[in-house]
Amino acid sequence: MHPVFITIIKRLGLGLVTLFVVSAIIFSSVSLLPGDFGEAVLGQAATEETVAAFREELGLDKPAVQRYFEWAGAILKGDLGTSFSGRSASGVDRSRSVAGMIAPRLKNTLFLAGVTAVIAVPLAIILGLSTALYRNSWYDRSINATTLTTISIPDFFIAYLLILVFASLWKVFPSLSTVDPSMLLGERLSRIALPTITLTLVIVAHMMRMTRAAIIGLLASPYIEMARLKGASRSEIILKHALPNAWAPIATVVAFNLAFLVVGVVVVEVVFVYPGIGQLMVDSVTSRDIPVVQACAMIFAGTYILLNLIADVIGIVTNPRLLHPR
Repeated sequence: MHPVFITIIKRLGLGLVTLFVVSAIIFSSVSLLPGDFGEAVLGQAATEETVAAFREELGLDKPAVQRYFEWAGAILKGDLGTSFSGRSASGVDRSRSVAGMIAPRLKNTLFLAGVTAVIAVPLAIILGLSTALYRNSWYDRSINATTLTTISIPDFFIAYLLILVFASLWKVFPSLSTVDPSMLLGERLSRIALPTITLTLVIVAHMMRMTRAAIIGLLASPYIEMARLKGASRSEIILKHALPNAWAPIATVVAFNLAFLVVGVVVVEVVFVYPGIGQLMVDSVTSRDIPVVQACAMIFAGTYILLNLIADVIGIVTNPRLLHPR
């Protein structure tokens, strides 16, 4: 078997082990959340017997280890469980499946992340290459100063600044990114303009700086010096010689930032009231809807692990020393 396939299988196995460990951490963390769903629904006036009966109905009276393995086993079967949100003290159960609640929200989050990635990834690579090409010039210094500024400012502060400028002072875009399936593509893009700009400013800075650092690091290699001695131009050296060998670190940075787009959108979605999975998770934590919180956290963890696996594979495929080992 080719070493690449062996490496992929090993990384996949390690990813599954990591996901198992993360699932245990998620379950333990959610169990440690303050408050109790039964008490929240029944109110402080409820008797201990009523709360105990309600917890038994929800299955919260079982030992934590038993509940964890039941939950993990259901996930392996593709069952994310049933939400607590429709249950009431009167015994009426209008709860919905967690998968049915997450599916439209996840679609919205992926749409926001996809639009941002289409803009941010090419922009970051172009800026990284151009700043490496004109290293130490006024252009390089101005781009670096701008990216350092955006990295230093928290996401929510950038979001509020954009709302102030483009939704309050100049009414260019709406301040609330509420969308629904009936909207046309153009209207949806207009609604998500501000969260897209916010996420783009954040991840472009990271990807651009890492791309620049990877290219500059390779420019000191002996084969680059040989290309210079042969009379190759600066652009030819970067595009034809340095860039092919820099794809591995660039792909890793891109994968990390794409994972952030899906995992780290919680703050941005809350600020712009965007109906994504991050907003759903925050609402579920507030209402102590344990199954929804656990499912959202597992989706975030699985996405992060999967994108890191893809980055590892790209790094192997684009590195001849790893692709064709002696």
